[in-house]
Amino acid sequence: MPLSMAKEGEVRLIRKVGGKPEVKQFLESLGFVVGGTVTVINEIAGNLIVNIKNSRVAISREMAGKILV
Repeated sequence: MPLSMAKEGEVRLIRKVGGKPEVKQFLESLGFVVGGTVTVINEIAGNLIVNIKNSRVAISREMAGKILV
């Protein structure tokens, strides 16, 4: 399922990072790599606040939809 559908507090394993090559590279540079874990912390104004590699990152729902967990 896409990360955008994960509930707050859930720890999820990243199974696939999709999108155009530049989008995929951007997400991977933030730490969204296959096999890594991500936790949804909060949702604010349509953006997801997630914990990835001990950092909090805000991403849009559109970007979160490209990350399959």
